[in-house]
Amino acid sequence: MSDHIVSAYSEELERLSAEIMKMGGIVETMIADATRALASNDLELAKEVVLRDPLVDAIESDAERQIVSLIARRQPMGHDLRMILSAMKISGELERIGDLSKNIAKRAQRLDENVNTEMRNAIIRMAQPVSRQLNNVLNAYAGANADMAKAVWESDDDIDNHYNSVFREMLTYLIEDPRRITAGAHMLFMAKNLERIGDHCTNIAEFVYYQVIGDYLSELERPKQNQF
Repeated sequence: MSDHIVSAYSEELERLSAEIMKMGGIVETMIADATRALASNDLELAKEVVLRDPLVDAIESDAERQIVSLIARRQPMGHDLRMILSAMKISGELERIGDLSKNIAKRAQRLDENVNTEMRNAIIRMAQPVSRQLNNVLNAYAGANADMAKAVWESDDDIDNHYNSVFREMLTYLIEDPRRITAGAHMLFMAKNLERIGDHCTNIAEFVYYQVIGDYLSELERPKQNQF
């Protein structure tokens, strides 16, 4: 293979990775801004978050086209094939994170005066470790760092514990004042969306680990917490 072909191939792989990181950057801002919209009751910011979702979908579609083209033309093997297949899987996970962030922003627009500050703060507290988990797994992908990916994978129980805590807290508020039932339902769905984002971060961590090491993280090594 000529130096020119090798160089062109490397550039295509780098371009694919850049697309994945671009997608990751957008979904990071979607989570952060959806949380800020909830905290400040900023309906305009919540609407902006919803409008970013089609951009995430478009980048995923573009990444898929690049992946199909790379496989067809380059017939990759070994690490290159793992890198390309992982990029395909990761883009799908990021697209779902974008959808869940959009859902949080949509629900933030539908809250009423029965939502107290404590209810908002419960969701905000949960969003912080979830955002941190996403940032860490994107850094693991960018740096091809298997140890960092495994650390994210192992931290999933922390997100589950946050979800269980929020669930119990919301039930307490609903029992205290039945007028909060509608608002509380929205908050519980937000918490579940955040928990699902954590699951998708864990999936990305598995794909990063596979890309780098060529082996799979076993589910038997990390028992799941019971959830409501």
